[in-house]
Amino acid sequence: MPADKSRVFGFAGYSGSGKTTLIEQLVPRLVAEGLKVSLIKHAHHDFEIDYPGKDTYRHRQAGCQEVVISSDRRWALIAELRGAPQLSLDEILRRLSPCDLVLVEGFKFDPIPKLEVHRPSLGKPLIYPDDPYIVALASDTPLESPLPLYDLRDTAALCTLVLASVGIDPD
Repeated sequence: MPADKSRVFGFAGYSGSGKTTLIEQLVPRLVAEGLKVSLIKHAHHDFEIDYPGKDTYRHRQAGCQEVVISSDRRWALIAELRGAPQLSLDEILRRLSPCDLVLVEGFKFDPIPKLEVHRPSLGKPLIYPDDPYIVALASDTPLESPLPLYDLRDTAALCTLVLASVGIDPD
């Protein structure tokens, strides 16, 4: 992954705005374009991909810094921070395998081009006035904004926006 983040595009918005659902709809379109797509999701809370009783959990509890589990279908690396600071987006990008495009959900104030997903019904303020890296808005309701506004359901147009924002010409 290039350190300059040239092929990284983010999605910003409050919980419940539809970021995950939108990404889930965009990824098959991007893959159909022949792209290798990876995703980084930031969690604002403790999370567990492993659970008590499993071997990998027991190894982490015993003190392993990193545990890799691998099969013929997938592999996962679980790393314990053990008091170390959370990884920055740049540090995570450096650890990813090579790909054509990295989508980022969260890390809303990192300096990458982003789409703000906004639902006025949530009663939350818009993020873009405080984030110069938001290039457009997607909403289920018309909004007044100096930024381009997309219908949240128009995944074809949003896919084109993502590709154009990172300099990929769709075939």
